[in-house]
Amino acid sequence: METLSGPRMPCPENTVARMLLLGLVLLQVTGASGTTDVVVAYNLTWKSTNFKTILEWEPKPINHVYTVQISSRLGNWKSKCFYTTDTECDLTDEIVNNVNQTYLARVLSYPADATDYTGEPPFTNSPEFTPYLETKLGRPMIQSHKQVGTKLNVTIQDARTLVRMNGTFLTLRKVFGKDLSYTLYYWKASSTGKKTAKTNTNEFLIDVDKGESYCFTVQASIPSRKTNQKSPESPIVCTSQEKGMSREMLLVIGIVVLVVIVLTVILAVSLYTCRKGRRGQGGKESSPLNVA
Repeated sequence: METLSGPRMPCPENTVARMLLLGLVLLQVTGASGTTDVVVAYNLTWKSTNFKTILEWEPKPINHVYTVQISSRLGNWKSKCFYTTDTECDLTDEIVNNVNQTYLARVLSYPADATDYTGEPPFTNSPEFTPYLETKLGRPMIQSHKQVGTKLNVTIQDARTLVRMNGTFLTLRKVFGKDLSYTLYYWKASSTGKKTAKTNTNEFLIDVDKGESYCFTVQASIPSRKTNQKSPESPIVCTSQEKGMSREMLLVIGIVVLVVIVLTVILAVSLYTCRKGRRGQGGKESSPLNVA
């Protein structure tokens, strides 16, 4: 007996597999007809010293370019460093307007040949950055120093920043006020034992031993911070008390030598005069008497 056979129903598993394959083909076609894939930036890092602030990231671009945007928490995005092939962007002009504000930046990636790119480009956000709390303190410099007797006076040069107020660039002291302090490390030139002194101004006046030479270095700090509290130490500077004593000794020795020379000359002249006088008297005694 013959078995009647009707049209076969497609297997559900085969239908699903075909749909997945079709989807992959469509994705490939769409990708081929679209723009070139770009590399997304990573490792975004803020580099800031005395409010000079630069955003850095990776990688070096090959077939793409970057644009950087920055915004405060409640502000709008502002574009900087348009279509750059660099991996850093100077954002100092943006953050110095309000160093107490918290900022966020992002790096957008574009194809190198996309002059009229449309749509939302891929991007990476940076960590938040608050300049007043996070900018590093630069290495301080000693402006002047003077040691007189038992007093040593040291003045710290107040570094200028790019923070402006009424068109004037503010110093580090003007920005941080009493939050900024300095520590002086000082020691005798003939010793290694260090002493410390602190001030929330730019000047030190400390007691030292008279006639001793001293060396010292200075470090800036903001004790109220949780991180980046201290700056690198300044170059070491030394007083020259030993050289001063040597000059004084040379002066004394010079005076003594001069006195000795004068006395020697006076003595020599006196001896010469005495000898000449004696010779004159001896000549008179030996001459014959005149007979009348």
